Amino acid sequence: MGNLFCCVQVEQSTVAIKERFGKYENVLDPGCHFMPWFLGSRVAGYLSLRVQQLTVKCETKTKDNVFVNVVASIQYRAIGDKACDAFYRLSNTRTQIQAYVFDVIRATVPKLNLDDVFEQKNDIAKAVEEELEKAMSAYGYQIEQTLIVDIEPDDRVKRAMNEINAAARLRVAANEKAEAEKILQVKKAEGEAEAKHLSGIGIARQRQAIVDGLRDSVLGFSSNVPGTSAKDVMDMVLVTQYFDTMKEIGASSKSSSVFIPHGPGAVRDVAAQIRDGLLQGSIC
Repeated sequence: MGNLFCCVQVEQSTVAIKERFGKYENVLDPGCHFMPWFLGSRVAGYLSLRVQQLTVKCETKTKDNVFVNVVASIQYRAIGDKACDAFYRLSNTRTQIQAYVFDVIRATVPKLNLDDVFEQKNDIAKAVEEELEKAMSAYGYQIEQTLIVDIEPDDRVKRAMNEINAAARLRVAANEKAEAEKILQVKKAEGEAEAKHLSGIGIARQRQAIVDGLRDSVLGFSSNVPGTSAKDVMDMVLVTQYFDTMKEIGASSKSSSVFIPHGPGAVRDVAAQIRDGLLQGSIC
């Protein structure tokens, strides 16, 4: 219908390339335009001015000989003032951009180790954008933005990297656990040392109290019972302690069998042995 009335309509964010007898004449902006086809005028094609996106996946090798797939996202658009160059000078814009992306990535990534590729992906994207901007501006295209959206090593490499990371974290956890156990052992040893110290003080005080009690008993018994000596009192005390010991051994359910000579003579021998031991200790 438009051709019948010699009119063409150009949509918004689009320009049309007008030719006359096969030669470029001018660029038609959005709107309705007179197109006298009977005078050799025609629309050679339309060019979108919208921002377009091209995703490029490039396989390359890093400096440490790891093959990776680098995925780049290129956002570009045709420049309205250079619509003639954008329409006539390139037959396949996407293929041209893809070739430049391959060239830059394969020239940059082999200089970096795998870890550095992840860390410097913004620098790689900047290098790609600068090269594309310099090359594509001559063809009437502007590069809006370049992003490195993904870096994909081989699956085995990714598993190895995860295992290295897990091993490092396990090593840190083991160190922390060992440090905690060390602190517990030190605190336990300090507690046991303090407990033994206090126990020793308690035993010393107990023995001092026993000695003081025996002394008071001997002195009191000797003064109240005429004709008794300190030796007689000590013998009686030893006999009492002997029977108390026998009683405790028999009353305990966990004690082992103990064979002790028993009888008046045995008691006398025990008393003599203890007394002699005390006297020898005093002499020493």
